[in-house]
Amino acid sequence: MREIVLPETKPALEWVNGRALQKVSPQRKHALAQSVFVSALLAWAMEHGTGRVGTEWEFRVQPPGEDRRPLVPDVAYLSYDTLSYEADDEADIPRVAPDAAVEIMSPGDLGRDIEEKIRVYLAAGASVVFLVDTNARAVTACDRIGRVTFDDRMMLSHSALPNFSMSVRSLFEQPKPRGR
Repeated sequence: MREIVLPETKPALEWVNGRALQKVSPQRKHALAQSVFVSALLAWAMEHGTGRVGTEWEFRVQPPGEDRRPLVPDVAYLSYDTLSYEADDEADIPRVAPDAAVEIMSPGDLGRDIEEKIRVYLAAGASVVFLVDTNARAVTACDRIGRVTFDDRMMLSHSALPNFSMSVRSLFEQPKPRGR
């Protein structure tokens, strides 16, 4: 197997379906959902001391029997069980899948590319991939067992993140002005 190395660009490049794809610069709805998700996940990880959280964090993932390739989830959680607290240098660009990856759909995303990213994350060892659809105001949790969709009236949780939960609605509501 080989390792696919792409040049450093802004926005970052990912390897999906046999080609380099540049991440899309997020629009307001995407940025809001990303900010709220990372804030909730970071607060949970800090409270429980379970791992690292980041946005637009490059991972070098390798499903069994496949090439190692770069993927850059919108939000990622990497537990200390997967990569120890002491392995700080290795955490800069981990050579493992995140325990949880969050992908927020962008207008130009192709369904086949989204499905491939989900497949690769899970095959490489991720426990869950959360797919956020800002237009449908829903989040789908994808794992090796199947998929569960949470609408904006529900609380989002998954067994891969014990004691973590957040309001799906919070991902889509911008802060209201004072007095409203």
